[in-house]
Amino acid sequence: MTASVNVLLLYPKFQAGSFWNYKDTCELVGAKYPAPPLGLITVAAMLPAHWTSRLVDRNTGELSREDLAWADVVFTGGMLPQQPDTLEILEICRAAGKPTVVGGPDVTSSPGHYADADFRVIGEAEGVLERFVEAFERGERSGTFEAEKFKADVTTTPVPRFDLLNFDDYVQVNVQYSRGCPFTCEFCDIIELYGRKPRTKTNDQILAELQALYDLGYRGHVDFVDDNLIGNKKAVKQFLPELIAWQNAHGRPFELSTEASLNLADDDALLTMMQQAGFFIVFIGIESPDPDVLNATRKKQNTRRDIAASVHKVYEAGIMVIGGFIVGFDEESDQVADEIAGLIEEAAIPVAMTGLLYALPTTQLTRRLEAQGRLHAEFDIADPADGGDQCTSGLNFETLRPRAQILSDFRKVIARVYAPDAFFARLRDVVARLDMSGPNGDAFHARLGSDLKKLGKLVWSITRHHPEHRGHLWRMIAYTLRTNPRAFNPMLQMVALYVHLGPFSRTVLAHIDAQIAQIETGTWQQPALAAAE
Repeated sequence: MTASVNVLLLYPKFQAGSFWNYKDTCELVGAKYPAPPLGLITVAAMLPAHWTSRLVDRNTGELSREDLAWADVVFTGGMLPQQPDTLEILEICRAAGKPTVVGGPDVTSSPGHYADADFRVIGEAEGVLERFVEAFERGERSGTFEAEKFKADVTTTPVPRFDLLNFDDYVQVNVQYSRGCPFTCEFCDIIELYGRKPRTKTNDQILAELQALYDLGYRGHVDFVDDNLIGNKKAVKQFLPELIAWQNAHGRPFELSTEASLNLADDDALLTMMQQAGFFIVFIGIESPDPDVLNATRKKQNTRRDIAASVHKVYEAGIMVIGGFIVGFDEESDQVADEIAGLIEEAAIPVAMTGLLYALPTTQLTRRLEAQGRLHAEFDIADPADGGDQCTSGLNFETLRPRAQILSDFRKVIARVYAPDAFFARLRDVVARLDMSGPNGDAFHARLGSDLKKLGKLVWSITRHHPEHRGHLWRMIAYTLRTNPRAFNPMLQMVALYVHLGPFSRTVLAHIDAQIAQIETGTWQQPALAAAE
């Protein structure tokens, strides 16, 4: 009989200062972190039945001596912002004599940083994890297992081990329908990690994942973590009718969110299906309103439209838009701050994730900068001293415009769009535009109890513990009830996000001010450059 193996799934901390961690927002609803580690619980489902898994998410809890003592092997790894804690985990496990397996996007992009891991799984786990299991059971205690790029068959991916999660720890739970994106944006690593031909799970697969969540008693927000849900429009259009039917048959237990490209606005039928399925938020990478920038960075799909009108079209389907913007492209002008802030205001995007350009490992951008002799030598090392994400770290290369000027323009955007009056003005605008005549505006559904509890907790927590937002909150409530009462839920969720984003924006401004001061006083040291190959 094959011996049992105890697997400790140890999810590293994200760096603390991040647009995406929504710390204060999580506290409002009694959660500890926005989302759980979908990758690790998916890997857990791929392991043999006689391997026993235990999950510790370092973003929501502490690693105990008992957990480490229990483990025969530790699985860890994640994204670039998790790199410092992943390396710390490797040190902890080495000191305890526990073999480690590291995987995920960062080890795939920068495997050299993880030479201290006993095992490295590079690429997608499907099709390669089995080789690791066989090696481990043969007694091997080191090795590298590299998957062939873009060949993983996601139709073989099992239902993630949602049973390992404590749902109360998280604001939302994640599922994944597809991997890959058909576009060629120069700065994006998705096409390098997962390819340009989106691979989708079967309809039955993804419905089985939703059923598993439902059977475990989960009700609420489910995020489709696809980097572009509509990358394969033909497949998603065949899937959405079945998703609509499943949601209706189960009393619409889930409100859904995802990421999609802006050409979503071109397809009325697709928008209607997403609305009927219960999608209430979509993240769209807009990056810049400047056609020269978009063409140069190979985001040409955004040049073929009126961006603000496209965002408004999504609002007409009752779906909120979170927008992504980037400052620091070579081709941008000294008007970039007014152009980006002006578009955010015109499009009425309350939550606009504006960051500094960051050259990610393996991207076309990184290869070009390296060839030009402009890439910083330590471009792929996450330094905790720099902050937490691309809002406070970035520009890991020699810029064409003066660095201080780019930072100043970035600062202007953040200061302008996250001033309280500006944020709530955009929120009033979007509440007026949202067409909530579809399912998203219907309060009677299977998640009603959890929604009411969450909304009540939000209103109470903001009123009681965040007096600086109290006036804006109650004015927004009055405005929404007067003009579009069915938009109450998405409005309140945007207010909850601002409880994090308002203070976070001030933290970003302080970081950027310090960087500008270093440049102006001559105390900023120019990083060494990577040698061009």
